[in-house]
Amino acid sequence: MKDHYMREALKEAQKAYDIGEVPIGAVIVKNDEIIGRGYNTRETSKDPTAHAEMQAIREASAYLGGWRLIGCEMYVTVEPCPMCAGAIMLSRINKVYIGTMDEKGGAAGSLMNILQDDRLNHMTEVETGVLQEECEKIMKDFFKALRKRNEKEKEQEK
Repeated sequence: MKDHYMREALKEAQKAYDIGEVPIGAVIVKNDEIIGRGYNTRETSKDPTAHAEMQAIREASAYLGGWRLIGCEMYVTVEPCPMCAGAIMLSRINKVYIGTMDEKGGAAGSLMNILQDDRLNHMTEVETGVLQEECEKIMKDFFKALRKRNEKEKEQEK
């Protein structure tokens, strides 16, 4: 089932890709049902908090009618940032499945590990490497296309 739900998160990431956003997607699952979905919309919404994880948490909380997401699991294509890791911890999500790590900004084991810091009042189980190649590929493809687009724009300005 891990692969199935990560593929759903990848579908969300593709939505971000299609609108020119960094392609990160997330889904939240409870009792084998997806109750929250999200993808990055920071650029289009002009909102620095419009990360995939935050959108999925908001949707799942609305679905359940409360902020505690006890018994829920999140599948996210890229390791959460500090803001998202904090929201995951505060919402009491039980487990996070991560596609690929973010060595430059990740807060679930790369730069820091907010999700498993025993000084905090909740610890979240973490599993990494779920469909890692697919999750890495969509990111690499996006940034390759972005660099190409930026180079083309620079050439046109000359």
